[in-house]
Amino acid sequence: MIEAIYDTFSTSGSVWVLLLAPLFLALRYVLRAFNKPQHGKHFEKQDIEQEIEPLEIFDFRKEAPIKYQPYKTQGHVTMGIQKRTRSEWIRMDRGYLDRINERLPLIRGKPEFTIGTGEKVNPAIEELYEEIMIKHLPARFPTMFKARGKTVKNLATGTTYPLTTAGITHAQMLAYMGENVEEDFYFMCPDHDGQYRLQGYIACFPGGFLSPARVGESVREIHKPVPGYERKLGLSVDRYFGRMIPGDFIGRMNWSLQVDGADLFRTDGNNYYPGTEQVVSEYKEDPSLDECYLRVEHQTLTKLPRTSAVIFTVRSYMTPLHQVKAEGDGKELAAAIQSMPEGLGYYKMRQYWGRKVLPWLMEDI
Repeated sequence: MIEAIYDTFSTSGSVWVLLLAPLFLALRYVLRAFNKPQHGKHFEKQDIEQEIEPLEIFDFRKEAPIKYQPYKTQGHVTMGIQKRTRSEWIRMDRGYLDRINERLPLIRGKPEFTIGTGEKVNPAIEELYEEIMIKHLPARFPTMFKARGKTVKNLATGTTYPLTTAGITHAQMLAYMGENVEEDFYFMCPDHDGQYRLQGYIACFPGGFLSPARVGESVREIHKPVPGYERKLGLSVDRYFGRMIPGDFIGRMNWSLQVDGADLFRTDGNNYYPGTEQVVSEYKEDPSLDECYLRVEHQTLTKLPRTSAVIFTVRSYMTPLHQVKAEGDGKELAAAIQSMPEGLGYYKMRQYWGRKVLPWLMEDI
């Protein structure tokens, strides 16, 4: 059942399918398990004010990235939804400075693509700034972020930002977030009829969608081109957003292959959209193996307590396929790609790069 549904979704032309639809499919699959009474056990919803565990002797320069090999642990059908804690919301590792340096020119030079504000989302932007910049970073990473008077100093970059939202614009709040953490944030805000709509974002590393074009759309409108979404998922997703309790954090990982370089800012994407005027370059059929990467997104959903905005958080990782193969995972990755349902493989452009990349991954080191 779930395989068939996933295959249907993967053939859609909706650019948000890569991000939201897989997560919602997973939610549908596990909602009953999460909400079902557990005999002999007692589970309490966590308040968003739950204590943040401080990393007192943390050195980001020595911290390895989390293990992000979803092709080994969850495949494409079992979505790997897991509960997260508030402490795990933001991650730091030895790639931090490189990623921040990649984000800065995007925030400052392409704000029309990376920063989204507006009357309907501004209260949620202010609330998220308080949660991330004022509460979370100094508490979780005291060796990196030090509160000094009315500002916080980022000891890794040498920059400072305000310890208050007073006197700064909402665009500046988003810019400060984008300049200090690697995560991107998308704001799904409830409207008068209870539907959640994309109203704002700080999106330096979009994985193949143009955020400004989607502002104001509901989850259902975003997925309108998706066959079967309204019938199979629309109502369930709307209800789930409405039932989310602040302090609940759920996450999963999504992955794809990027065969034309390591840049994370992608509005064109790595996916094929049938029925559109998309032109696929010949390079996709004969990519340089030196330009092929595994792109993984760690995705998290949570709800803010004051505005009830649902925050979709995305942290992106890139790994050269040469490294994947050198670590002995080439055959396992190839098997995962080959096992994709036909529609999903088509959506991921397997029909183009697969003829060259798959045999190479299968070769012995």
